[in-house]
Amino acid sequence: MGWVPLDPMPDWVPARRREIGSRLRAARLQAGLTQIQLGERIGRDHRTIHRWEYAQRIPTLEDLLVLADVVGVPLSELVR
Repeated sequence: MGWVPLDPMPDWVPARRREIGSRLRAARLQAGLTQIQLGERIGRDHRTIHRWEYAQRIPTLEDLLVLADVVGVPLSELVR
C-alpha cells in the first residue's frame, strides 16, 4: 500500500507549525538577527522568514538544517 496524503490535515498540524515558527523566531532573536539578516545568511527573502515564523509557509528540511546552524541551535530544538 502506498503513501496517502493527509487531506484534510489533522487539527494538530497547524498548531505544531505555529510552535515551530515561534521557536524559529525566538532563536533568531536570541542570535541577534533581523528577518532580513537571517534571510541574507541563508539565501532566502525576509518575507519567507516571516512566513515561516508565522506558520504561513513550511520550511523544507534543508532550510531547517541551515536555519538551525545559522541561529546556533540543534535542529531538534526547533522542531521538538
